[in-house]
Amino acid sequence: MLIKRIILMFFRDKANVFFSLLAVFIIIGLYVLFLGDLMVQALQGTLGFESEKISVTMMSITLGGMVAVTSVTSCMGTMGISVNDKEISAKDFLTSPCPRGKITMGYIFGSASAGLIMTTVALILCLVYIILNGGNIPDLYTSVRLMLTVVLSVLCGNSMVYFLSIFVKSENAFSAVSTVIGTLIGFLMGIYIPLGQMPEGVQWVIKCFPMSHAASMFRQLLADNNLTELFAPAPPEALEGFREIFGVVFNYGSFTSSFWFSALVLVFTTIVFFTMSLIVMRVRKL
Repeated sequence: MLIKRIILMFFRDKANVFFSLLAVFIIIGLYVLFLGDLMVQALQGTLGFESEKISVTMMSITLGGMVAVTSVTSCMGTMGISVNDKEISAKDFLTSPCPRGKITMGYIFGSASAGLIMTTVALILCLVYIILNGGNIPDLYTSVRLMLTVVLSVLCGNSMVYFLSIFVKSENAFSAVSTVIGTLIGFLMGIYIPLGQMPEGVQWVIKCFPMSHAASMFRQLLADNNLTELFAPAPPEALEGFREIFGVVFNYGSFTSSFWFSALVLVFTTIVFFTMSLIVMRVRKL
């Protein structure tokens, strides 16, 4: 019942839904206004020729990052309900016959459920847009990996947001934190500026930010087939260099991340943050 309550409260509050997707709208607006043209020109300059696939490929790279952003911001919008309850109705819940552990799990699964719905819808809309603009329809194996990425990105984003919400006591403070994170999340996932154009120190911050791996997974699934086709006449190192510059993969010295490595990063991060949340809650008796 608590999970159902959280989901209904989130989707009934149209302003909350809008602001949880504000970072997504900003990304779309920037891509339409100038990011799209800059990215297309960059790929055309690398390849030395024009192709209809170039536009849809760069669009796929941007939309892949956008879906990953949705998995964080939607969970953050839902988790604001728990912060509001903590500020206003905490004593009411704690004096109810429902165990405190079940209340906590209700907030966690309620936020994750709403985030899963929002991220899945965002992915479907992106796929429809890509297909309508000449992209390929994902095969069954790719579709399964896309849904796995959605689940892992939501769980990871939700675990990080929940850990953060433990330390926030008021709805106003959480709104301020959400605004800051919503502003920075596009940079932390290498959406506004390609990874290869940033200083080396900033690149390492992005590579070590767990949710960047969710963006990398989406980019691989949505754009890799087109990139392979476009770079077929070029040397293999040209493709690898381009994938690294735009955050399709991450290089750590001689090691290059893969889809399954990034998946392990998300799983590990989810376990770590939920474990830390339980420890903090026991110490502080929340």
